[in-house]
Amino acid sequence: MADLIIDARGVHAWYGSSHVLHSVNLQIGRGQTVGLLGRNGMGKSTLIRTLLGHVAQREGRFFVLGQDTLRFKPHQVARLGVAYVPEGRGVFPNLSVRENLIMAARSGRDGRHDWPLERVLQIFPRLQERMSHLGAQISGGEQQMVAIGRALMTHPELIVLDEATEGLAPQIVTEIWRVIGEIRASGIATLIVDRDYRKVLRQADRAVVLQKGQVVLSGSAAEVADSAALPAYLGV
Repeated sequence: MADLIIDARGVHAWYGSSHVLHSVNLQIGRGQTVGLLGRNGMGKSTLIRTLLGHVAQREGRFFVLGQDTLRFKPHQVARLGVAYVPEGRGVFPNLSVRENLIMAARSGRDGRHDWPLERVLQIFPRLQERMSHLGAQISGGEQQMVAIGRALMTHPELIVLDEATEGLAPQIVTEIWRVIGEIRASGIATLIVDRDYRKVLRQADRAVVLQKGQVVLSGSAAEVADSAALPAYLGV
C-alpha cells in the first residue's frame, strides 16, 4: 500500500436508488499513468467522483496514500495531493487567467514547488498573452489549459483528467496531449479519461475498462490494447 496513491477495492456507488458502480477495483501507483476506458454512461466519471468524495452514497475500501478516505469530503482528498480537472473545466468566469491559476497554488505534500506559475506558462505559452483576460473571455482550449495549469500548481501526487480534450480543436488537442506527456515525464501520477482510447493507451502504463459500472478488462496498456474484446466494450 505504501507505493499506491489510490487503492480502491470493492467500490459501489449509487445515485438515489440507481446502483451505478458494482464492486470496482482501482489501484494507481506513484508516477503511474492509468487510462480509464468505456463507452458513455458506463460509470467512468462516477468512479472518479466517487473516489474524490463527490458521491455520498458509496461503499468499499478507499485509501489515498495509505489513508482511509471513505468518509472524506472532496477538499480533504484534495489536501492529500489529488488534483482534479473535471469535465467542463471549472474555470471561474469572473476571475482573470492569472487569478484562476494562482488561487489554488500551494506547496506539495513534501514541500515541493516544482510547478510555479512560470513553469506553467512555459508549457502553455499562449496563456502568457491572456493573463489579464477573464475566464469567460478566453476560448475553450485556453480554459482547459488554465484548468490543467491550476491543478499542476497544487503540486499534486496524482492529477485526474476527465475528458481533457473534449470539444477542442485538433491543434489544441495535440497541445493538451503534449502536456500530458510532460506531466507523466515529471513523475506525477495521472488518471486519464478520454474518448480517444488509442491515445490513452499509448500514454498509459495500465488501463481499466468499465461496462455498466463493472471492470471488464484490466491490465497493462499493451495487454488491454491487444485484447480481442476491447472493440466490443468500447463500441468501435
